[in-house]
Amino acid sequence: MELRRVAAGLAICCSLLTSTACLARRRVITRKGTSTTAPKLLSADEQGLLSRIAALDRVTQTLNATVDMVPAIGSVNRGQITEYKDIRAFILFRKPADIRIIGLYPVVRNKAFDMASTGAEFRLYLPSKNRFITGRNEVAAPSPNRLEALRPSIFLDALLIRPLDAAKESAVLENLTDEDNAYYILHFLYSGANGDLHLARNVWFDRLTLQISRQVIFDPEGEILTDTRYSDWKIYNNVPFPRVIDINRPKDEYGVVISVVKADINKPLTDDKFALVQPEGTVLQVLTAKPSAQAASEAGGNSSASRTKQKK
Repeated sequence: MELRRVAAGLAICCSLLTSTACLARRRVITRKGTSTTAPKLLSADEQGLLSRIAALDRVTQTLNATVDMVPAIGSVNRGQITEYKDIRAFILFRKPADIRIIGLYPVVRNKAFDMASTGAEFRLYLPSKNRFITGRNEVAAPSPNRLEALRPSIFLDALLIRPLDAAKESAVLENLTDEDNAYYILHFLYSGANGDLHLARNVWFDRLTLQISRQVIFDPEGEILTDTRYSDWKIYNNVPFPRVIDINRPKDEYGVVISVVKADINKPLTDDKFALVQPEGTVLQVLTAKPSAQAASEAGGNSSASRTKQKK
């Protein structure tokens, strides 16, 4: 009798185990933008991903692009973001640090701004305010006047994904793959004055394509300075480049989405393309390291965080 009970129990267990419909439910893990079938994830190691960044940096020397920009003011922390109408713009950059961006108003296509940088200093011309602003590329302190946080170097950092500087940086690879995500993340670390490691930036790779999808740049305290998303990579003059670049500056509470209309990569660009000269009759505004107490009340006009003078 006992043997019959054991045999019957084993038979029931075997029946249940072979009937997957009773014990298991199969779920197909799909990814955003894919079909109902499970996509194949690509594999790579740390050195392979570092080599991809280095190769992309090596083959990209200049850019001359016509783009549409959608600026936005606000932040997720405040719970409100205001987007503005498209601005047609022209972006030129040349390694190592030359960049110029000319923006045109929608419809009428008058010049909205013209800014340039060839290194540590930048220049910004605002025709509607008759102002010509100069200063350092580094934002030393937050300002209530968002114009004082606008820097050409921010766009340069977003457009160019720098390779590892082995003399100053080290890299650590993270595999963020679960039901909702499939990314490799390269974390770039550097040593501080006291020898502590700090996170400089990280670069995200989509495991469906191994293309770069995101770059986050941090300040020394670990807060996000620039968060850039890349999508819709295309080939321009045999060089891959993202057609959509979404730049966010959470601390400065502004962002801009750049959509490439057309682009020429590695075509020669002469020095005069980056020479922005102050127009006659404009007010010169030189930004200082720290905004003054009156800057908040003058955020929409001439900030007293700078000195101004009329060019004769």
